[in-house]
Amino acid sequence: MAAAGRAWRAAALLPPWRLRAPRRAYGAAAGAAGGGRLLLGAAFALGGGAGLYMAARHRLREHSAAELPAGTLQLTLYQYKTCPFCSKVRAFLDYHGLPYEIVEVNPIMRKEIKFSSYRKVPILLANAGSPLQLNDSSVIISAIKTYLISKRNSLEEIVSFYPPMKTVTEQGKEVFEYGNKYWLMLDEKETKRVYPVKEVRVEEMKWRKWADDWLVHLISPNVYRTPREALASFDYIVREGKFGTVEGFFAKYMGAVAMFFISKRLKKRHHLQDDVREDLYEAVNEWVKAIGKHRLFMGGNQPNLADLAVYGVLRVMEGLEAFDDMMVNTKIQPWYQRMEEVIRKAEVKV
Repeated sequence: MAAAGRAWRAAALLPPWRLRAPRRAYGAAAGAAGGGRLLLGAAFALGGGAGLYMAARHRLREHSAAELPAGTLQLTLYQYKTCPFCSKVRAFLDYHGLPYEIVEVNPIMRKEIKFSSYRKVPILLANAGSPLQLNDSSVIISAIKTYLISKRNSLEEIVSFYPPMKTVTEQGKEVFEYGNKYWLMLDEKETKRVYPVKEVRVEEMKWRKWADDWLVHLISPNVYRTPREALASFDYIVREGKFGTVEGFFAKYMGAVAMFFISKRLKKRHHLQDDVREDLYEAVNEWVKAIGKHRLFMGGNQPNLADLAVYGVLRVMEGLEAFDDMMVNTKIQPWYQRMEEVIRKAEVKV
């Protein structure tokens, strides 16, 4: 399969995104546990929780919230660049043309989010007249989308519709969940306008949940599938992340070894096939089949929230062998190219 990926490149079939330098890799072992903080900090990126807004520091100005007119929505995203959940939020914000600032969080020390009692990313600080902190990628997307559509409620009121609920996992770990995080909080008229038929809303919610509950769990076992792939993944994580020299060295070499073995545990936990590529291929082909032959996107002529979620998860593999193999061995490429194009056009307008 690696040979197939190389053959794809050599055959001059490179789509536009492959002509650029690799931008992303997967840095989140979603759902994994254990490992040293120094070794595995780069590999963990989970959302959730609640807190209070505080001034953002050490900002990376990739999208400037200061460019927004006074009094409009101002956003700051705290992230790991290689986190699929953070990538989902960026895809959503970029597609909707919302300027925002990025703060790249050091995945080991996490000093950039010391203001928050919740220690995971993504965290979105939003100011639409009063400062708020939003956590959990799906809650962030649902709340901001509701705010963009509905003019009846303040962002603060909308966020209150997504209260965190503390639950305990099978491993005995306390986590926060949001039972309604895939819902947009719209009135009947707004719902009719956004979802002309009930099935459209049901479909979108189903596949947003699928992206969180299944697709994201296929990424780690695939990008850390072999020691060589694990090292390639961490090489990119260290280059793109906010690491010191010593931290970067340990994260790259020892973290790669640790994540290679953790990926095997994840493979067993999620009951994946011996060749985890097959699960990835089946998943993305299932997604393409759900879209069908007569729609450009699941949202029709334009992406919906499910399109943006799936795209956000998959694109963190760009530049890695797993991504090349997926492009060669599945039917995802046409849809993925269309997503790249609409995101690019939206970014140009900002």
